Amino acid sequence: MEKILEFESEIEFVADINEHKDCLMSQDTPEALWFNIDIPKGHSLKAGDRIRISIEKV
Repeated sequence: MEKILEFESEIEFVADINEHKDCLMSQDTPEALWFNIDIPKGHSLKAGDRIRISIEKV
């Protein structure tokens, strides 16, 4: 696998999408890398938690 990008960021908001998934979001300053990622429920993440995001080409 080829690593394209890896960064750490704080979750700004966790949205309830439906009974199966939530959405993790951060829209920091314009200079920051933003994210909006759907994940299955049961993750225990909350606003303020720091996460690492890795993008790899497979």
